[in-house]
Amino acid sequence: MRILVVDDDALAGEMTAAVLEDLGHDPLLAENGVEAMEKLAAEVAIEMVISDLNMPLVSGIDLFREMRAQGIVLPFILLTGDDPEGPRQQEPLLDGCLLKDFSLEESLPALIAEVLARHHE
Repeated sequence: MRILVVDDDALAGEMTAAVLEDLGHDPLLAENGVEAMEKLAAEVAIEMVISDLNMPLVSGIDLFREMRAQGIVLPFILLTGDDPEGPRQQEPLLDGCLLKDFSLEESLPALIAEVLARHHE
């Protein structure tokens, strides 16, 4: 599955992409929300978006809201270095919100499976 990874921290984006590649997915990287929207417009094969929360220009929540405003309803997972409960309360329509930490290799695959199961119901 083609997954757009949006993170202004190149190392964090690469780590997320590596986890996705290990799962057999095809990650596509974007450095910010503006670039993410450009890639979404140009790349029809994207099936999911995984975005960092705290980015310059456009936050992960703003990216999610912009996608929904444009009718893009792809599964969307938000990664944050803080408690994920805050973003969940700020934007209850998020498909998933996950703490970006050392356990990402275990927690991200589980959340992807859960989100995809909900989207295919």
